[in-house]
Amino acid sequence: MPPVLICLAGPTASGKSAAALALAERRPIELIVMDSATIYRGMDIGTAKPTAEEQARVPHHLLDIRDPVQAYSAAEFARDAAALAQDIRARGRIPLLCGGTMLYYKALREGLNDLPEADPAIRRRLDEEALERGWPALHAELAGVDPVTAARLAPNDSQRLQRALEVWRGSGRTLSDWLTEPPRPALPGWRFETISLEPSDRSVLHARIAQRYQAMIVAGLLDEVRALRTRPDLHPGLPSIRCVGYRQLWDHLDGRASLDEAVEQAIAATRQLAKRQITWLRSLPERKTVDCLSDRAAAEVARHCARILGD
Repeated sequence: MPPVLICLAGPTASGKSAAALALAERRPIELIVMDSATIYRGMDIGTAKPTAEEQARVPHHLLDIRDPVQAYSAAEFARDAAALAQDIRARGRIPLLCGGTMLYYKALREGLNDLPEADPAIRRRLDEEALERGWPALHAELAGVDPVTAARLAPNDSQRLQRALEVWRGSGRTLSDWLTEPPRPALPGWRFETISLEPSDRSVLHARIAQRYQAMIVAGLLDEVRALRTRPDLHPGLPSIRCVGYRQLWDHLDGRASLDEAVEQAIAATRQLAKRQITWLRSLPERKTVDCLSDRAAAEVARHCARILGD
């Protein structure tokens, strides 16, 4: 039998962490956290990072592995998660992916093209140029060298525009050219199983999202963002500061929105994120779906795991 890697996925605020912790009480699992925000140190409240007590109950991997000024790519996640899954299994324990960053999951499941590593110096120059000229001007520059990639990117899609231009400037080859090469699987021979926590009533999930963000504000999220903003090396162009819930409060502290406006914008952006996550998960017809609003959600997750593992 091929080794299996179970992924417990779902939109934000669907209860993934709670279900994983409940599962850890029944099985010797270790969590490989699949989240592009909890990787950052000093970003705890707004990312709903597991508490110290929760981390003591079950091993969590890939938390706090980057400073907010640093980047972390899907390719790096696929490499790190694959190594962790193999190591956890070799120790006789069960690796469990848990999170909602679907790009990370896609990279691990399907493999990635062998793209150049991130180049911090080029990224800094691009950020400086974007501040001076604007991202639409850089989009026009990309269209001149890589029209295929430019055609699928919006003029203000700063993160993807930066990556495409970084690849071109650093390697002399366009991103579209690199992507013609076949991807390398991160875990060849492994079987992936997806358990997806999804809401039977999206309005209830929307209410959860609003309540959770308001609770984060009460818990001190604005002070957390204020502390990040005191650092001269951090700015809104970085992936860390672009995280949903952070960039809106950063705008408030820059005087571009009132606190109430920033909170409403953050809640709306989080709901849009949840919508994208659900849409992506629904592209996996083989997934096992659990109603995240059910009182039996954790028990249903455990039942699916037992079947997958052959118990």
